[in-house]
Amino acid sequence: MYKGIALSVLASITFGILYFYTRLLGDFDGQQTFGWRIVSTLPFLTLFMLFSGDFAHVRSIGQRLLKNPFLIFVLLLTSFLTCFQLWLFLWGPMNGRGLQVSLGYFLLPLALVLTGRFVYKEKLSILQKIAVALAIFGVGHELWRLGSIAWETVSVAVGYCLYFMIRKKIQTDNLGGFWWDILLCIPVAIYFIQASGESITQVIGAPILLLVIAGLGLLSAIGLGSYILASRYLPMVLFGLLSYLEPVLLAGASLVLGESIGPDEWLTYIPIWMAVIVLVIEGIRHMYIQQRKTQNLKRNVEKYNERIE
Repeated sequence: MYKGIALSVLASITFGILYFYTRLLGDFDGQQTFGWRIVSTLPFLTLFMLFSGDFAHVRSIGQRLLKNPFLIFVLLLTSFLTCFQLWLFLWGPMNGRGLQVSLGYFLLPLALVLTGRFVYKEKLSILQKIAVALAIFGVGHELWRLGSIAWETVSVAVGYCLYFMIRKKIQTDNLGGFWWDILLCIPVAIYFIQASGESITQVIGAPILLLVIAGLGLLSAIGLGSYILASRYLPMVLFGLLSYLEPVLLAGASLVLGESIGPDEWLTYIPIWMAVIVLVIEGIRHMYIQQRKTQNLKRNVEKYNERIE
């Protein structure tokens, strides 16, 4: 579980960095940025998986495809769901729909928690129930403040839940499955890149852009890879609650850069920040209990060995 929590935190921090890093791409629009991100992510993701030993999952899924060619249709669906979310993440802020997309990311953790509770019958601890209640209050206030739910919001909250459920069902909930999702999206990415000849010309004429694109691919591979691994190592409920760290970090970064929270927005942010604090307390408590159990086990083993001697 510790590994899953660490990966989830790493993913949230990396996504926060990516949110601002894409500005280094200058005049690229959402489609161009998306295309370069997908194309540059695959090589770094492949290297990471070769280094970690996870590339065996890619070969395993490839063998399953040979035995069951119809699996490709489900992989195309998960690839579409992945790439649509990555595209929407970039398209929203560039087209004046950033607020609607960000609200989807506030709803997503709650949707994941509810999916874990009602679909997979996962139980919530007392502290997790408190965190859920605080999150519901914060998200509910934001929905009340805005007065409606946009299609972008629903797409994020529902799309990711559907994505994780399908992957679990077909047993591709590992980095290998994500690698295939990205690979199948490459043709669309190339289309977006070449649709504007200026994009390729800019990269060729400015070598520094190649370094920026390489950095984009590296950060994307780290963030997305960590996120996928965390979803495998953690129960859906805890994975969903930890996902609140990302919008909290984004809000904190925005405050540092000079943005401000309006008077009518505090009842959205404060309960969600409190929910994250509650999760931190539970994590510390869980680590303390595990440490005590380990110490007691070690002490009992020593006493047993003394009796034998």
